[in-house]
Amino acid sequence: MSKVVEAAVAALDPKAKGFDGTAKFVIEGEGSVYIDENGARAADDEADVTLTASRETFEGLLNGEVNPTMAFMSGKLKVDGSMGMAMKLGTLLG
Repeated sequence: MSKVVEAAVAALDPKAKGFDGTAKFVIEGEGSVYIDENGARAADDEADVTLTASRETFEGLLNGEVNPTMAFMSGKLKVDGSMGMAMKLGTLLG
């Protein structure tokens, strides 16, 4: 597992506990982080929504420097699946 994925799991796990649904972040060239009601973990399982971004964009989402909506609108964040679940995930990040 890459250090980027490890750091993402550590940052997201406390926030993700009790998340109502499933989501997956695909960090290009690094791996995937899966989120469900149990928290976050490194995994590439099927999810209600899959978000794909570069490492730089993903790190910006985590630290609050990148707005999820703006990243999506500018094409830096790709969303595949439930847009409603993506919105829930946006509130988890914010």
